[in-house]
Amino acid sequence: MAGDQPVPEVAPDERLARLGEEFYEVKHTADPFGATLLGVAGFDGLVPDVSRDGSRAAAAKFAGLERRLAEIDPAGLNEADRIDHAVLGRLAWSMRADLEHALWETTPSASIGSAPQAIMFMAVPAMSLTGAPAVDAYLRRLTALPSFLDALLDRFRAAKADGRLPARVGVAQAVDQLTGHLGLSLEDDTLLGPRLPADVDAGRVRARAAEIVKESVRPALRRLLAGLEEELLPVARPDDRVGARFVPGGEEGYRAAVRRHTTTDLGPEEVHRIGLDCLAALRAEWAEAGGAALGTGDFDEIRARLREDRSLRFGTTAQIVDTVAGALRRAEEARDDWFPHYDIGDCVIEEINPIEAGNAALAYYRPPTADGSRPGAHCVLTADPRERFVYEYEALAFHESVPGHHLQIASAQKLAGIPRYRRFLDAEVCGYLEGWGLYSERLADEMGLYTSGLARLGMLSFDAIRACRLVVDTGLHHFGWSRRKAVEFMWDNTATTRANVRNEVDRYIAWPGQALAYMIGRREIDRLRALAETRLGPRFDIRAFHGVVLGSAAVPLDVLDAMVTTWADAFPG
Repeated sequence: MAGDQPVPEVAPDERLARLGEEFYEVKHTADPFGATLLGVAGFDGLVPDVSRDGSRAAAAKFAGLERRLAEIDPAGLNEADRIDHAVLGRLAWSMRADLEHALWETTPSASIGSAPQAIMFMAVPAMSLTGAPAVDAYLRRLTALPSFLDALLDRFRAAKADGRLPARVGVAQAVDQLTGHLGLSLEDDTLLGPRLPADVDAGRVRARAAEIVKESVRPALRRLLAGLEEELLPVARPDDRVGARFVPGGEEGYRAAVRRHTTTDLGPEEVHRIGLDCLAALRAEWAEAGGAALGTGDFDEIRARLREDRSLRFGTTAQIVDTVAGALRRAEEARDDWFPHYDIGDCVIEEINPIEAGNAALAYYRPPTADGSRPGAHCVLTADPRERFVYEYEALAFHESVPGHHLQIASAQKLAGIPRYRRFLDAEVCGYLEGWGLYSERLADEMGLYTSGLARLGMLSFDAIRACRLVVDTGLHHFGWSRRKAVEFMWDNTATTRANVRNEVDRYIAWPGQALAYMIGRREIDRLRALAETRLGPRFDIRAFHGVVLGSAAVPLDVLDAMVTTWADAFPG
């Protein structure tokens, strides 16, 4: 009988492939806003379940993945599958740890990286409406936003009941952000931003979307705003207790966040020391570059000149856009000399909504959609151009576009033979992603892309900021620094403005651990390049090295170590 037939055993590589597909579905269902921003199709009609029950259910699914993955012996896999096994294990742990520790519920803010409502304001306008089904998904998502926003407020209330009180500075930012969006006319509402396709009745769809936003979404936003103002702000933690260590479970959660964002096993104390060492090492470079560009090698004089010389500020928004567009153009022209040829789509320049200017980073990157219907975008802050430094924006462009995030992420989407869950990754492998972005700022110098010694000082300025992040993030969340102490440390060790320093520190408060990824990741890529150069000597090929680093999409840093080492050992000749 059929029931007596033995069930064929599934091969380890097939079991691994199935787990990868399951991870893809669980991850993007749990974070559909992130899926939209990453250009992943199929999840645009969803909103996240931010309730504690929803988080527990998603965490249990990731834990199940981890258990079944542990049953697969990597020794029985080929090299590519062993890499996949290691990546999937780190990713599943990372997602589960983030859900279980839930530091985000203690940090209401306006951060585009960690605040659910801020991510909503990014994701909905970024939806690529390619036809009637996509429009239907957009309307379903709009209809679901009120329940999402109400659940978000309930989550903050639950955290408050458990003594996991938010930092006042973050709550105030969220209040300002919501007030700004609610102050827009309905016609200018951010959530009505997606461009409608030609094959739908645009008037009908726009009217229906506007009705949903006016009658349902905006009242929910007002409820969230009132809850933040009336329930959370009065009990929020003051500026001398902003770190994760001041909330129940925060110390353990922060150690997990350090491990998650760096994809290493470094502890906060070691990261703090690395940051101090990096800042000390930069002083010699400041002296050399300052002498060449400004005629002084004294750090205090360099810093004062960069901050106070009004001729070093932009005059118009158009000048900012021209600067970043020119940097991108030069990088594209030189790209094939330094990398294997990648057939990737365009990267466009988009200006960040002025509503977000008070809390926004100077720039960020938004990936293209996999189907090519939306290009990659270097989103750049252009508000108040006379307060923006001319020497910072070239390094920013190389970080966010080419050879940085756009080259890495857009090429990863098209890699053949890589499981699809690995072609669309972001914060889960932050050490690699942001490490590559920071590596690209220095690589651009090797490529001869900076237009002046002054622009090279901008590169050093950003290096100093990223080194400060190691000290300040751990200072706030592990050592218990006050917000004021963090601001003063960054002010003393960088050349950026007070406003940028404040925004930087407030970002670290809102998103514990993420700021560590940049310098930790860059240092590891630099170490691996030096290792390969030493082993290969005259056989070292920078294009081939970059092909290895980019050739398996984003991976944890320990996996990258194994990949580069294996490549160098097997290099012909």
